[in-house]
Amino acid sequence: MDAIKKLQQSQWFGVGFLVVLTVLCWAIFKVLRPETFGSPEQILTYLQSALIYAVGGCGMYFIVTQGLWDFSIGSVLVLSCLLAIGCSQMFGIAGLVVAPILCGILLGFCNGLAYTVLRIPSLIVTVGLSLIYESFSVFAANWAGTRLDAQYNMFGAYPWNVILALIAFFICGFILKYTKVGTYINAIGTNELTAKNMGVNVDKYKFIAFILCAGFVGVMAVLYISYGTAQTPMTGMLSQSLNFTPLMGAFFGLAFKKYGHPVVAIVIGELIISMLFAGFVALGMPTTINNVVTGATLLAVVTLTVKRVKGAVVK
Repeated sequence: MDAIKKLQQSQWFGVGFLVVLTVLCWAIFKVLRPETFGSPEQILTYLQSALIYAVGGCGMYFIVTQGLWDFSIGSVLVLSCLLAIGCSQMFGIAGLVVAPILCGILLGFCNGLAYTVLRIPSLIVTVGLSLIYESFSVFAANWAGTRLDAQYNMFGAYPWNVILALIAFFICGFILKYTKVGTYINAIGTNELTAKNMGVNVDKYKFIAFILCAGFVGVMAVLYISYGTAQTPMTGMLSQSLNFTPLMGAFFGLAFKKYGHPVVAIVIGELIISMLFAGFVALGMPTTINNVVTGATLLAVVTLTVKRVKGAVVK
């Protein structure tokens, strides 16, 4: 029993648990559909999709670890993709990479400013701003079109997608572990009142978190548009559907935060989700089953991450 408790307290226990869960997920679908699931080439495809959403999940982690929400990331992603298309036509690869990241940072600045100035819940602020960003995406599409030129889709395949994703993961891990920003963001997430009493400028670091979140979504946009090569404007809150897969990755990171490797948990979590999507499709289920998987996984992970207080009122 002591050995088991010691193992569970190890910082690598959470990562090991996720790896075992990944292998188990693969094995179940492989047994059920050996011809259409789980070949080495297909695993690389699952990983390719997981890397895209894991980058966005890293950005979302800065938000959700503080108990905030950012429901504008879908609209930020769409607008960043469309600007990447236009700027790649003007500036080549540099425009493809720099434009969406700058767009994300700028929109994150707007999100943070609106949240700290208006003093209303982050959910309401970001949903309202997403409607504005969706409108901007229509103008961006009219300006430069909706399809990325084939010569600029290098980040949609190996090895460049892995290189860009690894850079994003390294930056996220470095910020969380070795910078004052990461330390204070974690402190606010643990106990905001205590952090404030210790002299932490809570509003400042929430503001920075919104910028970091949207900046990582900008990096995600580079991978996303390079992989899909086309993006149409999404209005009427349709972009909200793009929020949830990165959000689930962020919740995986939050669930395994205590083991000290949230970025690794985000990546493995997104791989599990990607395999679940592919597995159910291999079983012959319609692609709409992805919504069921997304919702069920989100509920399960949130259940694991929510801190329950006895006697508290659940709203």
